[in-house]
Amino acid sequence: MTPSWPFHPGGKLKDLLSVRWLGQIGDGIFQSSLTSFVLFSPERQPNAVSAATAFAVVLLPYSLVGPYAGVFLDRFSRQRIVQFSNLVRATDLLLIAVLIKSGATGVPLTLLVLAAFGINRLILAGLSAGLPLIVSREELIAANALAVTGGSIGVVIGGGIGIGIKKIFDAHGKSDLSDAKVILIAMACYLLSAFLTRRLSRRDIGPADHEVPVEIRGFRELQEGLRILKNHPDALRGIFATAIQRGGLTALTLMGLLLERNTFNPPNNPDAGLAGFAYALAIAGVGLGIGSFITPFFVAYFGRHRWIRLMMVTPSIFLILFAFIPQEWLLITTAFFIALCGQAVKVTNDALVQSQIADEFRGRVFAFYDVAVNTIIVLGAVIAALVLPKNGKSLELPLLTTAALVIAASLLLRPSKFFLARPSE
Repeated sequence: MTPSWPFHPGGKLKDLLSVRWLGQIGDGIFQSSLTSFVLFSPERQPNAVSAATAFAVVLLPYSLVGPYAGVFLDRFSRQRIVQFSNLVRATDLLLIAVLIKSGATGVPLTLLVLAAFGINRLILAGLSAGLPLIVSREELIAANALAVTGGSIGVVIGGGIGIGIKKIFDAHGKSDLSDAKVILIAMACYLLSAFLTRRLSRRDIGPADHEVPVEIRGFRELQEGLRILKNHPDALRGIFATAIQRGGLTALTLMGLLLERNTFNPPNNPDAGLAGFAYALAIAGVGLGIGSFITPFFVAYFGRHRWIRLMMVTPSIFLILFAFIPQEWLLITTAFFIALCGQAVKVTNDALVQSQIADEFRGRVFAFYDVAVNTIIVLGAVIAALVLPKNGKSLELPLLTTAALVIAASLLLRPSKFFLARPSE
């Protein structure tokens, strides 16, 4: 396999990327406003439990929506699903903005946020499932690098935009009103993303008419996705490795959030904490971009399986140092490298799964993929809540994350098990 760089997206891929990237810029703007409202408001000083709860609210929806995502993505036009979901999500954000303007933090706000993030995961799963239909097999890793990394960087850029706009609004009004206005800007991004979806035709990203199954079986779709993956054991192992890496990243993000909010900056100055956290995320965003850029070259040299294994263990040295030297500069350095390696794992494994699973099953497989990843991400948040003190300083959490990554690379991804095998059927 030769690297696909330089890679110049065109045609339908360019249309798909514009839909995905604009939506994820909106995600970043939306998430920055929620983070400011829930965790960096002067009236609300978070501890590990409240921070983990906020993450769970963001992440749990797809564990509930996911079983039914495959039902829709393998039966109905993915282009129509993405377009309609963006419109629903924009309406949802309008309601969220109304509640945040009034300072509401109760059950209605929680349910609307759950819905927003659940819809988001459905959109991303649909776009990922459709990507192999508009690029060649040789271009798949490079296309994934652009789609996933561009989207991740879009979230970081959107977060920076949201924080910057909020500061402007704060100078002319209340903090909660500023957060609501920022959410309306995110809503506009989703509306524009829905409009751009019209540039894709109804069947451009699948499924093809001859591939559409008849039955709709709900949670049994997850079992079907798992059954299909059992015939591709390297793809299944790669999914669980990606999930473990993402779970560790979530736990460390919570640690970084608390350190910036309550230790590295005065607890009574939430704006300084938010700025520090945003800076760390921006450096992590640079790591995401570099991780995706170098992946096609190193996959060509090492192969997909060895590259995933190598990227799982590489962050360990920085995590061990950070465990014993919890300083801000090392937090930022660790964020850079774990984001770089994590993105390399994700991009490579997405291409691995896409290349092995036929399109008529890909929606169900990606539904299982996302549910598995999000479930372990929530588990990572729960572990962080149990381990972390209010100030965020912890020797145990970075060491636990290191152990999880090394064990996954040594056992789950050991060469005798993690390789391209002939499907059993």
